[in-house]
Amino acid sequence: MNMKTTISLLALVALLAGATTTTAADAKSKAKPYPLTTCLVTDEKLGADPSMKAYEFVEDGQEIKLCCKSCLKDFKKNKATLMKKITAAEKKSK
Repeated sequence: MNMKTTISLLALVALLAGATTTTAADAKSKAKPYPLTTCLVTDEKLGADPSMKAYEFVEDGQEIKLCCKSCLKDFKKNKATLMKKITAAEKKSK
């Protein structure tokens, strides 16, 4: 390996080492907070049933909270309509 190739490889390694990756925690910290106290799908109060673990994730920069992971399938089917509920809640709180 010649000196120019070695320097190029070292520069590439340094560049990759400094690159940041977006983790789920990073995405959540940068997401807009969830404005409701209820499940986006069922409208059930979050935490009302202690036997069900709430499911939280970030979708398009917006934090989403569901009463349980099984609601995710319905969220995906009706995403556009459900996201409008968040927009309406944000407007109402202003």
